[in-house]
Amino acid sequence: MAICDTCGNDYDKAFTISKGDLSATFDSFECAIHAMAPTCDHCGCRILGHGIESAEAMYCCANCARQSGEAEVADRI
Repeated sequence: MAICDTCGNDYDKAFTISKGDLSATFDSFECAIHAMAPTCDHCGCRILGHGIESAEAMYCCANCARQSGEAEVADRI
């Protein structure tokens, strides 16, 4: 069995995710998201989709980007 790098759970269905030079083992997507997903530079929530990216920051949505001064953004829905 493998041990989750986030919570320490020893789990027989653990999996490994690699992102660039970082590789980690998790027992759930919740732990993987907590450890690896970027955070919104405005509200701090984890960005689970494409999000909005500017030259200096990443945001979870266009609203957070606009509130941070990024005037030319729109959700791609």
